[in-house]
Amino acid sequence: MSARPWLLHLLANWLVVGGALATEPSPLPAAHAPLRLCFESATIQPWRTADGKGLNFELLQQVSQRVGQTFTYQALPWKRCLASLQANEVDGAFAASFSPDRLDIGAYPGGKVADPAKRMHTDRYVLIKRKGAAVQWDGKQISHLDGPVGVQLGYSIGAQLRNWGVAVDEGNQGALALARRLMAGRVAAVAMGGSDATMLFAQPEFANQLEELPLPLTEKPYYLMLSHHVLAGQPDQAQRIWRAVEAVRNSAAYRKLERQAMEQMPD
Repeated sequence: MSARPWLLHLLANWLVVGGALATEPSPLPAAHAPLRLCFESATIQPWRTADGKGLNFELLQQVSQRVGQTFTYQALPWKRCLASLQANEVDGAFAASFSPDRLDIGAYPGGKVADPAKRMHTDRYVLIKRKGAAVQWDGKQISHLDGPVGVQLGYSIGAQLRNWGVAVDEGNQGALALARRLMAGRVAAVAMGGSDATMLFAQPEFANQLEELPLPLTEKPYYLMLSHHVLAGQPDQAQRIWRAVEAVRNSAAYRKLERQAMEQMPD
């Protein structure tokens, strides 16, 4: 018995449609939503400037290209940046040194102990005093202080100094305002990042009145922190981002950029 004409017609249509579906390319995976990153609204050469330039942004741009992740940026006072991260108002913050107290605020690459291999960069803290002042730092103890040590609000060096039994004056000043506070005699010394100190002493106003003690207080790696919300919702992407930070920082192209930026820093 021959097949009915309507059945043959239906079968032919089904084969055409079925073949078209079989050759239709699979849809591309949905793009990741942009991640909102905050950073301190201050210029810390060569790592970043308040208007979004510097090595940190160069590194994150290359990370973005490697993992297909768009970043948007917001400059905030540092303590507010960390508070925004804790409240999941932003998705990440940079560049943050490791402190156990910050584990409630957000996540570091490596978990409860940050992985230095996945740092964005390394910088040091130095101690600065007025010229002729008796303040000393021998690598173990700060001595001959006649007042507190000034630090910037929210910076991890403040907690470290308190752990050493040093009185701390913590304000929301930038590095220049902190140095002027020292020159005015309101603090006995100041602790600031090495990059900030380099830019400070390039200006005669400060170089003529202040001096940096020879031994650094500490040297720390700095990281891209991500919010707990991002880590819980996109754990694989978070790990890809942190691995890409390591890969980019170790790449020949980025190392060339870093070397050129360092050569342009004042002596």
